Amino acid sequence: MALALFAASASFAPAAPLAHVAPAARASAVVMETKGDLATLANKLNPAVGFWDPMKLSDATLWDYSNEASIGWLRHAEIKHGRVAMAGFVGYIVHANGIHFPWHTPGDELCGKVSAPELWHNLPDAAKLQIVLGIGFLEWWSELRLIPGDKHYMKGGKPGYVPPFDATPDQLPHWIGLNLYDPLKWSMNKTPAQKERGLLVELNNGRLAQIGLFGFLSEGKVPGSVPFLKGIIPPMSYDVMAPFEFDFSHGITF
Repeated sequence: MALALFAASASFAPAAPLAHVAPAARASAVVMETKGDLATLANKLNPAVGFWDPMKLSDATLWDYSNEASIGWLRHAEIKHGRVAMAGFVGYIVHANGIHFPWHTPGDELCGKVSAPELWHNLPDAAKLQIVLGIGFLEWWSELRLIPGDKHYMKGGKPGYVPPFDATPDQLPHWIGLNLYDPLKWSMNKTPAQKERGLLVELNNGRLAQIGLFGFLSEGKVPGSVPFLKGIIPPMSYDVMAPFEFDFSHGITF
């Protein structure tokens, strides 16, 4: 638990202050996770390890919010990082093996059998900024609660929940596409037990993907640091901890 929560701690802090919820109101109207709930969740995720929190993040009160609100923030951040890591893990393998669409697409010349960090390094600065702005939009959208009754994840809402794009079409200038939370509508007709199991699977897969992705990056930057990947991941000279080394000397053209 602590490893994943620590990895999630780099997520964005909430933009607006959230009021603390009184215990009486929380008990009657809002359900917020506690340290005891984390222990129960940990035993469901991995009974062999159970609840393990050496950094005491489950006792944290981030930015002077309550412990329950802080747990909500950490849980939401962990789920987001796990989802990105799952996509990144697969993407790393895809690019490293030169897998791409059979037809020509813009940017094919940047692909080939290259690592994900090398592909990122080869992108023009304008393309990098567009990706950052796209991620910023998703962060902003995930903080909104546009459907009546939806609660913020620091106020008893569901961690990892992203409002659907088609719930309030008047909020967007045009159709965005598939919703992030349930794009193919597979979860709509599932039973509560199936949904609960799906969330446990997602958490475990996300945690494993975070470890695996950092294994790729570590072996690429420090050859031999991950013996199992020695000779498989090529060395790289890029500084993965400084991915935004933009060169503005010649300006940026979109």
